[in-house]
Order: sequence, then structure tokens, then C-alpha cells
Amino acid sequence: MKKFMMMALMAAAATTAFAQDAVKEAKKLVSKGDFDQAVQMLTKAVTSSETTDKAAAWNELAQAYYGKFSAIQTAEMENKVKQQMVPYDTLAMNRSALEALKAALKCDEFDRQPNEKGKVKVRFRHANQPKMQQARLALINAGLYEYNHQNMDGALENWSLYLDSPADPFFTGMEDIADVSKDQYRSEIAYYAGLVAYQKKDYVNAVKYATMAAQDPEKAADANEIMLFSKKETLKDKADSLQYLNMLKDLRKENPNEDRYFNLLMDYYTRANDQKALKAWAEEEIAANPQNKMAWALKGEAQMNDREWDNAVVSYLKAVEIDPTFVQCIFNAGVCLNSKAIDLKDELADKSTGGLTRENAEKVKAILAEAKVYLEQSKELDPYREKVNWAYPLYQIYYSLGDDAKASEMEKLVNSK
Repeated sequence: MKKFMMMALMAAAATTAFAQDAVKEAKKLVSKGDFDQAVQMLTKAVTSSETTDKAAAWNELAQAYYGKFSAIQTAEMENKVKQQMVPYDTLAMNRSALEALKAALKCDEFDRQPNEKGKVKVRFRHANQPKMQQARLALINAGLYEYNHQNMDGALENWSLYLDSPADPFFTGMEDIADVSKDQYRSEIAYYAGLVAYQKKDYVNAVKYATMAAQDPEKAADANEIMLFSKKETLKDKADSLQYLNMLKDLRKENPNEDRYFNLLMDYYTRANDQKALKAWAEEEIAANPQNKMAWALKGEAQMNDREWDNAVVSYLKAVEIDPTFVQCIFNAGVCLNSKAIDLKDELADKSTGGLTRENAEKVKAILAEAKVYLEQSKELDPYREKVNWAYPLYQIYYSLGDDAKASEMEKLVNSK
């Protein structure tokens, strides 16, 4: 049994020694420029449970990747300087920069762990920082390369690491990287990272990176749109809807001249099909800006759906005061008055015969005549019925008013479409 145990211990020691020897051998390969073989060897070592010094293994892997990145980048620069076209592997250069930084961050993670005495001694960070600063900058073009080649996963991977890595302890002491306010590329990259994430339906990252981009006033409007559409796609319950609504309202108050937030709020309330809420919101908008024609139109719509004919007409005509060509509101004012006339006719009709006295008939005709004015005006503004279909309500009014010739004319139009 003792002999068996000794053999097992010797085998374990040999395996451990092999793992550590692999790291040493890979270091030699890196120094010779044989980066691919070194990466192959180290990829096994960093994941092996037998590798006792994981920080050293990850560090060597970072050197292997960085060495390959640097060698190809040098070839690229020589092409530009000498104005030559010697082929080089752009994809390998980009991938090596990405993997170098990832390995360096992993190295630092292990390097920060306390030793058996409970002390932390960071060994590799200082030497790696300037190299990884270069690798990180390369991720900008690497992401753009992937984006232009329709590889959205690759673009997001590169840009995400560029944006997220400054918060890692690895960059402690590097003010130019750690202080993101000094990064002239950050908002632009964050915007495109958010856009790519949204296109991938990765709404968590879309919101995350759009929020970063929105810190730049020049990017805020477009970034907020990504954020809002991402939130909209993930609405699950009333709490989510309320959060989305409040975000929209806050952005609307902060950016009163941005129509996009008004339009998104209008879409939200219209889809909710809550006329009371729609009316209340429209009134808020009118209070903030009485010259908002769309707010008056929406208030009129809510009142119209509640059969408040007179109030709806007042709201629609307020919108028309602001924009005399607002044909939809002119048309709706006519429709409301026509509906009011129909309701009044039903109300005043004799319960037995359904007929009207001459006096009551004149009351109804007076309202129809008023409705006719607005519907004929909408006909003048929109003769081909591209925005509103005035033919049928005008037919009703001409028929009710006894204008047979015009009623016949409208009937032909109604039947033609």
C-alpha cells in the first residue's frame, strides 16, 4: 500500500512539474516568435488543475498573444510607411489583441489573490500595463472590422472589452484609461456597441452601453432612443411599463424640443387604449406648451371616443388655430358635429313615430350645416382623400339636408372606393 501511495504521489508531482514546465517551454517559444505553438501549449496549462502558478501561466499566454499582435501590427505599419502591399493577417492581429488583453486581465485576477501568508504581491501588472494599453486601443478598429464584415458578435465582443476594461483593477494607476472622462472615443464606441446589442436583441447590454453614450450631450438623443426601444422590448408587467413611461416623461421634460419623445409617449398611450390616461397626458402637454397642436388633437381624440362632441370640437379647433392645414382635425370636428346631430335626432325623436317636430328638425339641421362646413373644408384641403375619407360623412349630411344632387355625387365616390 505504501509503495502504491508513493507511486501516486510521484505521478502527481510529475504532472504538476509537467504543467509548470509547459509554462517555461512556452516562454522560450514566445522569445523565438513561435506564438501559435506557445498559445496552444499555454491554453492547456492555464486550465489545468495541476498548474500551481496560474498568474504566471496567464501572463505567458498574454505575452504570446501580444507578441503575435505586435508582430502583425509592425508589418501593417511597414506597409504604410514604405507604401507597399505585403500581405498580413488583419483578423489574426485583431484577435490576438483581444485575447492578449483578456489573458492579462485573467493574470491580474490570479495575481491579486493572497498567498499562503495572506499577503498580496502583484508581480505582472506594471510590465503588462503599457502593452495592454496598446492592445486595448486596437480593439476600436478590431470592432469596426468585424462590424463592417457583418460579424455583430465579434464587433460587440471587441467594443465591450474596450468599454468595460477601464473599471478592472488591472488598470489601476493608469489615469488615461481609468478616467473614462478623458476617453475621446468612448461615447462613439458606446453608441455603436449599444446599437449592435440592440440589433442582436441583447437588450441588457444595449441599455448598458447606450447609457454610457448618453453621457455625451452630442450622443444623448440617439443613445436615449436605443435605451428606450430596448426597455420597450422587455416590458413584462405594470412595473416595467411604469418605469418605461417615467423614463420617457423625464426625457420629454429634459428635451422639450425633441419630438421623438413626444411621439414615443403618443405611441405608448395610444397602444394602451386608456382614453382617460391619454386625455390626462395630453392636458399635461398642453399645460407645458399650449401651442402643441398634436396634444390638442390627442385631447380631442380622447373626448371624441368618450362621445364628448362639443369638447372634442373645441380641442380639434384649437389644433386648427395653430395649424390651419391640419386636415385631420378639421375632418374630425365635422365628424363630431355630425355625430352630435345624430345623437340629438335620436334624443328628440317622438318615441312612438320616430319623427321630429319642425322646431326640433331645425335644431338638428343647424348642427348638420355646421358639420358640413368643416367636412367641405377637409375636402378642399385633401381632394384625393389621401389623409381623410370625407365622402361618406358628407353623403350623410347632404342626404339629411335634402341636397339630392350633392348626395348623389358623394354616393358615387363612396361606391368607387
